[in-house]
Amino acid sequence: MKLWLTLGAVLLAAPALAQDNPLQPSPTWDDLRVSVIGLDNEPPVDPGVLDLDAPMRAHEAAIVPIHLTQPADAPAVEALTLVIDENPAPVAAEYTFGDSLMPLDFEVRVRVDSYSDVRAIATQADGATVMAGRFVKAAGGCSAPAGKDMAAVESTMGQMRWRTAQDGDRTIGTLMIRHPNFSGLQRDQVTLLNIPAHFIDRLEVRQGDDLLFTMAAGISVSEDPVFRFAYDPNGQPVHVHVEDTEGNVWDQTFTAVSG
Repeated sequence: MKLWLTLGAVLLAAPALAQDNPLQPSPTWDDLRVSVIGLDNEPPVDPGVLDLDAPMRAHEAAIVPIHLTQPADAPAVEALTLVIDENPAPVAAEYTFGDSLMPLDFEVRVRVDSYSDVRAIATQADGATVMAGRFVKAAGGCSAPAGKDMAAVESTMGQMRWRTAQDGDRTIGTLMIRHPNFSGLQRDQVTLLNIPAHFIDRLEVRQGDDLLFTMAAGISVSEDPVFRFAYDPNGQPVHVHVEDTEGNVWDQTFTAVSG
């Protein structure tokens, strides 16, 4: 419990990590933009629509906090792709967001494998795209040793916790999921053999029937992922659906207000 509270506190503190570390010229991105993301043109960078905050130099490359925000009057974002240019699998996650998350205030932790731009490409309701990002100095995040031994992984995988706090008229939800999110690039510290990739690849969070957000993820989301987000509550219970690459499925429902 203490560990999860600590991890949640790291996310809550993320805005204080803001630095003047704008996106850098990236030949890797020039290729990814066309071949992977499918964009012929560079999306505009407009903090009046979307901003991404990340530390200039990561304290821990396997747990880099990413904070996505919008001004109060910004147009709604329906979908967003999070890209870490220099990671082995650059597309870290793809999100869809429900209306109650607008304007966006969303945090997640990721692995960064080498000095890289971390960018979000968002799609608005009218189909227009906008980009935000930061250059992060980090190394080895995708191959960093797992934080728990294999026995602990097996005994706790799929456990979830949910807590809420009020911020004016909005609720701040924090969702914590126990999962090693093995990247396939890590070694078992006992056998020294590579641990096969095994990670959460599907996540859906709803309040009642209303969508909060979905995530389709790759290997770059951190171990024991934590998601912190602001939303407009409707009083209904929050339901979380999780799937991983080994076919495991977990479902849990939380009361609308939970400590």
